[in-house]
Amino acid sequence: MEENGDGRDTESYGVLLYYNYISIPDATSLARFYDTHCRSLNLFGRIRVGHEGVNATIGGKLSALEEHITVMNSNSLFDGTDFKLAPCGHPSNEKIARECGFTSLSVRVVKELVTFMSDPLLKSPVISNAGRHLSASEFHYVLHQAAECANDAGNALQCEARMQNEDLVLLDARNVYETRIGKFKILNINTLDPEIRQYSDLASWIDKHSERLRNKNVLMYCTGGIRCEMASAYIRSKGAGFGNVFQLFGGIQRYMEQFPDGGFFKGKNFVFDHRISVGSQDKDVLGTCLICGSPFDDYSSRCRCFYCRMLVLVCYNCQGNYRGRYICELCQKHDNVEKPVPLVQNSQLHQELSQESFDVTETEAETSHDSSAKPCREHSTISGKNASSFKGRTSSLAKKLKNNVEFIFIDAPHELPFIYQPTEQQISPVLLEKCKKRFAWLISPNSTSSDEKEQQFDPFQYKMQTEGFELSYSYLQDVVLKNGPFDGILGFSQGAAIAALFLEQQQRSGQVSGLRFAVLCSGFSTVSSKSVGGFIKCPSLHIFGDGRGRDRQINCEVSRDLADLFDKNSSVTIEHDMGHIIPTRSPYIDQIKAFLLSFL
Repeated sequence: MEENGDGRDTESYGVLLYYNYISIPDATSLARFYDTHCRSLNLFGRIRVGHEGVNATIGGKLSALEEHITVMNSNSLFDGTDFKLAPCGHPSNEKIARECGFTSLSVRVVKELVTFMSDPLLKSPVISNAGRHLSASEFHYVLHQAAECANDAGNALQCEARMQNEDLVLLDARNVYETRIGKFKILNINTLDPEIRQYSDLASWIDKHSERLRNKNVLMYCTGGIRCEMASAYIRSKGAGFGNVFQLFGGIQRYMEQFPDGGFFKGKNFVFDHRISVGSQDKDVLGTCLICGSPFDDYSSRCRCFYCRMLVLVCYNCQGNYRGRYICELCQKHDNVEKPVPLVQNSQLHQELSQESFDVTETEAETSHDSSAKPCREHSTISGKNASSFKGRTSSLAKKLKNNVEFIFIDAPHELPFIYQPTEQQISPVLLEKCKKRFAWLISPNSTSSDEKEQQFDPFQYKMQTEGFELSYSYLQDVVLKNGPFDGILGFSQGAAIAALFLEQQQRSGQVSGLRFAVLCSGFSTVSSKSVGGFIKCPSLHIFGDGRGRDRQINCEVSRDLADLFDKNSSVTIEHDMGHIIPTRSPYIDQIKAFLLSFL
């Protein structure tokens, strides 16, 4: 085999995507086969196996991928599977390849091939009720007819067709950062972009906008097709008026293969591997720089929103000159945070805002565990914000623990109005009504989750939020019973406080939750050590700032007070020099791993 100058052989590489919703009688055995077989071919990437089927995104030499397809096709379980194989170059950017999971092989047994419902208490729809598949040519034909109808002011038959055109809805099932660099664009066709951060937010969007889909012919599309399967089934599950749902079989990838010039798809197709995006012969740029607004569609720099950690587009010039925080369009729109200051000359640059060290990466696939080790499933909680936001802010932690930990995220049960930080210009009441609500585990006394008044941000408000434990306790207990077993519980800030209360109450009442450990980050205690009635016996890891002033929300002393409630013989403390975060740098991440590995 010939090699190039850097020692790599010159054989072509490729990326293979495929999924199949089919009953798997023994998911564990199939996962073991995948692990052995793919390693023998030196393949890398992500494979998810569940009782409902398989979802795979893998890379390697084209000859090895073709051999893999041959082997899988010999198994009757994979009859009818659409194996989407695309030639490409060898991963050249190690950081991007690692972030996308394309430097190693991850095979995991999962409950769902893709996580559709963010609330673990809700059941996903029945996949057999998914929308009708349209091939790339069929999908194109429908769009072509719609475009011709919209552009032609002809006879009565064409007028009737235009009336039917009004019943056609084109729905993009992808995340907003994907749609910003490429999408289907047809004039005068009702096109819906849910503008979601992650796929698990789509069900909520469908619920809120169901009337826009009722009695419509809904055409759905996504990258490779799998996200449309569950989403179309969910729409159809709503009953009368929601039956006409169609999906692009093989997704944008198959469409662009069929129509190399792009057809009705404009821009680039975002992909979750080292390629980042795939374009057509049409070189138009749809994306724009977050800061200056210039045309730009390259995510290779992996710039992210300071708040939610979603990918954002920042042009090379602004990456070098802009000194503010990157704040994505969704945080600007819904979360009432300050907008990025437009780029000015170097002499006029604003003073750089101090940013907490927050090494975060994100990928479409969920975290994984090594198939040879028993997975350690952590039940993670959130304080004050929703689960999807916390999932984004902890994605670096999940990524670095992917071989051992699966995180399940849930919302807190108390819904609160928007709590804002003071600004030079007061926020209008109309704007406040539109702000995205927050969730909490504990609320202030003499208030309810529905009538607690808006208030300015107070770093010591946690001291007043001491009520609502009964509802939170029963809610957590229900989650553990219905969705467990879980090995541990992770809480951050107020979530750490409620986790400690939950464990203490379980111990006091003699109930058994099955939780083997707790990870409590930047936490505080709402009770005194005397009222606890003895140390909490559950093994615990306490992570908080060391008092150098960077955690402006929770003082390190109150985090130490929380740690003091736990049995010293089975508790570990990690103090870091950063802010109100969970650190993922060394040596802190190594200490976190060491604690978790003791339970494997």
